[in-house]
Amino acid sequence: MMARRLVSEGLGTALLLAVVIGSGIMGERLAGGNVAIALLGNTIATGAGLVALILMFGTISGAHFNPVVTLSEAWQGNIGRSDILPYIAVQIVGAFAGVAAAHLMFGEPIFFASEHVRAGPAQWWSEFVATFGLIGVIIGCSRSRPSVTPFAVAAYITAAYWFTSSTSFANPAVTLARAASDTFAGIRPTDAPGFIVAQIFGGAAATLVFCWLYPAAPADATVAGTVAPSDFSDSKST
Repeated sequence: MMARRLVSEGLGTALLLAVVIGSGIMGERLAGGNVAIALLGNTIATGAGLVALILMFGTISGAHFNPVVTLSEAWQGNIGRSDILPYIAVQIVGAFAGVAAAHLMFGEPIFFASEHVRAGPAQWWSEFVATFGLIGVIIGCSRSRPSVTPFAVAAYITAAYWFTSSTSFANPAVTLARAASDTFAGIRPTDAPGFIVAQIFGGAAATLVFCWLYPAAPADATVAGTVAPSDFSDSKST
């Protein structure tokens, strides 16, 4: 039922942003000026929250919570093209709702434009790499070991917080919403477009590469829709 799927996407994205923003505020307040400790707290909470949310909503809507994931899934034929705009719309609305919820929990204004500078080629490249890896994890795991996908996605995002200079937004809806939060996890509104363009290109590149690396499951695929081992035999190489 479409209504359930849209509520799932909107609510899941809202809770994700509540985790990201709320843990960022809490981490900064408790870290005593130590940015590394604040980032560590933000990272652990985000990774743990992602596992819980994907497990909670995955069987309803696919737990995309991300326009790039939705576009990639539509490209692969996993959802209908008519689902794209409704999914993205509720993801964006949910993201802003999650920011508002986090701000209210910590006594902050509901929305206030971020002044956190995140700009330049290194940051944009980081977002390309972060999103490329995220889509790669989703495609690779969902086509080989689907049961581990929630944990793999959360593990990757946890790692990407630390190995990218941008701290791995990897999500246009998250990027837009975090521009309305002048907190630890924020991004200046003027810096958001560069992030979003890089994310879209990273997601497109990953969809091309990983759909080639992991062929779609054939009719005689093994349990849970994973790709049959014979699909990777030398005889099928081109």
